[in-house]
Amino acid sequence: MELVLIGLAALLTSGLTLFSGFGLGTILMPVFALFFPLPLAIAATAVVHLANNLFKFGLMAKQADWPVVAKFSVPAAITATLGAASLTLFDRLPALWRYSFGDAAFEITPVKAVIGGLIVLFALLELSPRFQAQAFPPRLLPVGGALSGFFGGLSGNQGALRSAFLLKAGLSKEAFVATGVVSAVIVDAVRLVMYGSAMLAGQFSQVQALILPVTVGTICAFIGSFVGKRVLQKVTLRMVQLTVAIAMLGIGTGLGLGLI
Repeated sequence: MELVLIGLAALLTSGLTLFSGFGLGTILMPVFALFFPLPLAIAATAVVHLANNLFKFGLMAKQADWPVVAKFSVPAAITATLGAASLTLFDRLPALWRYSFGDAAFEITPVKAVIGGLIVLFALLELSPRFQAQAFPPRLLPVGGALSGFFGGLSGNQGALRSAFLLKAGLSKEAFVATGVVSAVIVDAVRLVMYGSAMLAGQFSQVQALILPVTVGTICAFIGSFVGKRVLQKVTLRMVQLTVAIAMLGIGTGLGLGLI
């Protein structure tokens, strides 16, 4: 059941979110969190996210605008380390509240409250017409990179901010998607180094248990991206955004309440 759920989530979300540039990590992470501690779930999702973005990089890297990548991704890489360090810090804090519902016991921890709150925030931004119409001027690309990188390192939620700042960078549709993929690869690589240094020593047995689920998730994400590039051309970006945002609201609320 663990492998089936992870594989299906990776397959469907990767295909649906190929053109939006975000959503895979946000939806896949809670599925991992059903079976592993939240920081490990975020790290496992980052592996799948990175591998899938490397696959997409191979499909469309030629369209990337490298000067824009440099302006956006260098600050993002720096602040991603701060976000990943913050995740480790929140995970070490004691539980905020414990409660029971029926025969089930639940625990609200700082790390779940923060990550759940961020997911809800980004979901509301995706549902907001004003935010959808918002596009920041190109001179703010480094600022956008810094913000996107920090939240990417902390929770994996980086795509919505990245899209808002890249929209006015004068990119074609293909260059927009490809540039976003390259930026995501850089942030994922940096945060994985941070996660690994913080977690491998203390949770090695659990990390070993992640190998097969991560492999299944990665393969299914590849298939989803490959099929999505060919089948989902007629699906509107707004439809994908709404679908992902609604799922994010449910996921974020569940995490914040300690249900996931």
